[in-house]
Amino acid sequence: MGESSPIRVVTVDDHEILRGGIRFSLLAFDDLELVGEARSGEEALRLCSQLRPDVVLMDMAMPGMDGVATTQALLARLPQVRVLALSSFADPDLVQRAMEAGATGYLVKGTSAEHLARAIREAYVGRPTLSAEAVQALVHRPAPSPTLGIDLTARERDVLALLAAGLSNAEVARQLTVSPSTVKYHLRGIYSKLGAANRAEAVALALENKLIPSQPKTPARREGS
Repeated sequence: MGESSPIRVVTVDDHEILRGGIRFSLLAFDDLELVGEARSGEEALRLCSQLRPDVVLMDMAMPGMDGVATTQALLARLPQVRVLALSSFADPDLVQRAMEAGATGYLVKGTSAEHLARAIREAYVGRPTLSAEAVQALVHRPAPSPTLGIDLTARERDVLALLAAGLSNAEVARQLTVSPSTVKYHLRGIYSKLGAANRAEAVALALENKLIPSQPKTPARREGS
């Protein structure tokens, strides 16, 4: 991504003031371009089909088609788009449903412009971003089974540690000297064993259950996969 190719962003929110705040915030960053604004889920689907944005900032609480339903419908049509969920609060059930719908990250409204810009950049390359409130919401869900993750292999734990460090699938593959398809295979195993919907939830569960270090470090390479 260079200066000639800024990240194309669409906002979806039924409140003009909030859309205006995001619009003003993004003006400060040359690598981010707000290409459209939608006031409802239905309008978002039409707009994104036309504009093909890179990242969509999705309000979770909208009348009619809410953010979860819109995210599901949008990603079914445009799976390459990244969705960042936005909400005024981090209710555990809402965070869970947003992640299951396919959101790459979850932010609480009112976050700083710098944090928002960083989350957009992270989402653009497929790295999950959860606000501190969203992490706490996931952590304080009903306690999972004490055996959760006990069947993870050493390689799956390595993959989880690298995900927690913010690496993309391609970067994980390079670090572990395996193919991207092998990384995807390990991810499927991780999701199944943890009952996670995506990378962000898998990392949150792994940290919550102390399956990986709380401040992950890059693990040593192993031979093979």
